[in-house]
Amino acid sequence: MCGIIGYIGSRKASEVLISGLSHLEYRGYDSSGIALMHGNSVDVYKAQGKLVNLIEILKTKQDICDISHIGIGHIRWATHGLPTTVNAHPHTCNCKNLTLVHNGIIENYQELKEILQKEGCIFQSQTDTEVAAHLIAREYGKTNNLLKAMQSAVKQIKGAFAFCAIHKLEPDKIVVAKRNAPLVIGLGEGENFVASDIPAIIEYTKKAIYLSDNEVGVVEKNSIQIFDENDKLIINKVEYLPFEAVAISKMGYKHFMLKEIHEQSDVVRNVLSGKLLGINNEIKLEEFKLTPSEINKITRVQIIACGTSLHAGMVGKYIIEKFAKIPVDVEPSSEYIYRDTIADENTLVIGISQSGETADTITAIKQVKEKKSHIAIITNRADSTMARLADSLLPVNAGIEVSVAATKSYMAQLISLYLLSIFLMEQKFGPSAINDEVKTLKQELIELPSKIEALLENASNIQRVAKKYANYKDFIFIARGINYPSALEGALKLKEISYINATGYGAGELKHGPIAMLDENMPVLAILNTGIVYDKVLSNCEEAKARQAKLIGVTNYIADKDVRLFDDIITVPSGSDLISPAVNIVVLQLLAYYIAEYLGKDVDQPRNLAKSVTVE
Repeated sequence: MCGIIGYIGSRKASEVLISGLSHLEYRGYDSSGIALMHGNSVDVYKAQGKLVNLIEILKTKQDICDISHIGIGHIRWATHGLPTTVNAHPHTCNCKNLTLVHNGIIENYQELKEILQKEGCIFQSQTDTEVAAHLIAREYGKTNNLLKAMQSAVKQIKGAFAFCAIHKLEPDKIVVAKRNAPLVIGLGEGENFVASDIPAIIEYTKKAIYLSDNEVGVVEKNSIQIFDENDKLIINKVEYLPFEAVAISKMGYKHFMLKEIHEQSDVVRNVLSGKLLGINNEIKLEEFKLTPSEINKITRVQIIACGTSLHAGMVGKYIIEKFAKIPVDVEPSSEYIYRDTIADENTLVIGISQSGETADTITAIKQVKEKKSHIAIITNRADSTMARLADSLLPVNAGIEVSVAATKSYMAQLISLYLLSIFLMEQKFGPSAINDEVKTLKQELIELPSKIEALLENASNIQRVAKKYANYKDFIFIARGINYPSALEGALKLKEISYINATGYGAGELKHGPIAMLDENMPVLAILNTGIVYDKVLSNCEEAKARQAKLIGVTNYIADKDVRLFDDIITVPSGSDLISPAVNIVVLQLLAYYIAEYLGKDVDQPRNLAKSVTVE
């Protein structure tokens, strides 16, 4: 973990590497480093903390930066060893001939390390990556060929990796390898690039080759060769990158997170475009490959995801069961992969991931594919590993999301799940299933962008509430029914970027333990929408107020007699309970953002978090 960049060509390598790493900062990291090749020498520069610290070091090395046209770089999110300069990438072998950067986790690194130590290797760091550097160097000693050394080494490694290596004795190439971690080669004229994600190279090229698992590549300035797991040369498949450089600009906003919150109305329009053509028309999901008769054979749905995507899946459970009348299980991918799961050819498995590279979810998808289940993937990255595993791919078209805390991708996932739920119902039961409730939901989906824009234009009350509660150390979010996931997601957003200890609960569970924590120092945010659970949530608010908790209501309706109950009320546009998660979440995102901003936190790059979690 967490970001790789490589360059070979005629530009100053240091400038390309630093630019690429700066566009990968959104992934989250705690140290950085680059290696610059010049002649038959390689110089490694590393720094703890933010990229600016590395840039300061390079200012004193201008002579090397001016002459180097080959290099590799890395930003690290610590997995093995503390986030120190010694543990930062790149790593070298003892003779300093080979230099390596790596994303992923080497599962058998301890066994390999013991073998290498017995052979005389001396380790400087606590990382699993250094093991790979020594291993590849050992194989180079046998072959005197960097490609063959990499091919031999990766066959001895268990786990996930994206490797990018250079060698003093072969100063005209970069050798790369991939398994269960993303890696892309960007194509240029007289130059080529390597990266773990598109933003690192999008300002330089629009053409790329995506490596598949167990492939090893040789990248030179005028050529690229890729070999499969049997070491056979394969034909390169060139694809065009889907993003513009402007997508990674703040466009005048103070933070990417605020920009991405404001983009959500357009995101909804993009997801609905071409799929929801009117309230009387059936949903069109051409990407979904099951026929009506096959849909009728589905006996269960399993949704697997992590973090924010898991919360979207929990909303999906409510609406799929309501409309398609199919039982739905929602489970964290990290739990799904370590138990005996029941799935078969009549199971629809929905994997959800913003990046499409979430390691736990990828592993779960691979496991369940062996059981012949139909795999539908909802992701923001149609170029990702999960997308390539899909039987049905539902790209959410949210555009690149830079801030580590997911906002617009969550909204896009929600809307995709609404569309999928209605689609499954219509395919299963036919046009007669489009009743008044379905038509109302479709109309609300169409009107949702304008409701989001109205909230964003009148955010001053949210800012006021944020400032009032910013200095509290703990927070509780409560809701019931379809908004229970909203409470979980709202609490997650707050803890992610402000570091306030926020927890979400089903409101009915408050009295089964959490109520013991309530006093005047514990704010409780309650989500109330008109609907079947409104009165019940209101009763739970009474219970909280009786314990002197500060009470915030996020609601589309409060009776005059109940206003006295709340210390603060944030009003959202009216609408049905069914659509309310897509409205309420905007308030919760803004509240978390303004609290974190008021506290002076690094909103876009919160500590310890990574945007794309490519390790289990």
